[in-house]
Amino acid sequence: MDSMKAVALIPARIGSTRFPRKMLASLRGKTVIRRTYESAVRTGLFADVIVVSDDDDIIAEVISCGGKAVKSSRTFESGTDRIAEVVAGMEADVFVNIQGDEPFVQREPLRQLLGLFEESGTLVGSLVQELSHPEFIEDPNFVKVALDLHGNALFFSRSVIPYPRNTQAKRTYYEHIGVYAFTKPALMQFVSWPVSPLEDIEKVECLRFLENGIRMRMAITRYMGVEIDTPEDIQRAEAIMDEKGWE
Repeated sequence: MDSMKAVALIPARIGSTRFPRKMLASLRGKTVIRRTYESAVRTGLFADVIVVSDDDDIIAEVISCGGKAVKSSRTFESGTDRIAEVVAGMEADVFVNIQGDEPFVQREPLRQLLGLFEESGTLVGSLVQELSHPEFIEDPNFVKVALDLHGNALFFSRSVIPYPRNTQAKRTYYEHIGVYAFTKPALMQFVSWPVSPLEDIEKVECLRFLENGIRMRMAITRYMGVEIDTPEDIQRAEAIMDEKGWE
């Protein structure tokens, strides 16, 4: 993995139904997008880290803190579509899509993610963490993942999966962490496909890979982070910062 060239791209859009302009929301004195960018750089795993956005304010914010940002040519259906426009002109072994609303990305989970590509035939990878709080399991804002016995994703859903029809059976719920990694050919193939039926229903973009028969390898990790989807998530994020002593 030491010889693997990995590039991180951070798609960031200004519009959000649940939390408008969340990328520029303040999280203890720094914007969400700035914290995400700085966290990705701090891992030391990437040859380059680039924010990709269609919004001038986000671009200006990243550049103002010394970061790299590229403006996308138009509005895209998904973050993966957005970064593909930039990846088309780049070369690397692995491209990592770190969602702009993931301010606490950390080295160890990303190291695990890149490690999936040491296995022959891995084209796409992502991360999951165990989900234990009943309120989060029921919450459609938390995307759940069902895994096969070899660590591949079987399905992603905002519904509760697996459904506990057998209440005596041991069950584990996994939450999808919005960090993906791809080879360049896999990413270019993804954006050549139309939005797939289940992707459109669930509004979970990685279902496009599964619906087109592409295996997704998943690493189980302990993320200890918060994805910023709602204003309440800012409060949850600040509570974690207090607990961990993060600034």
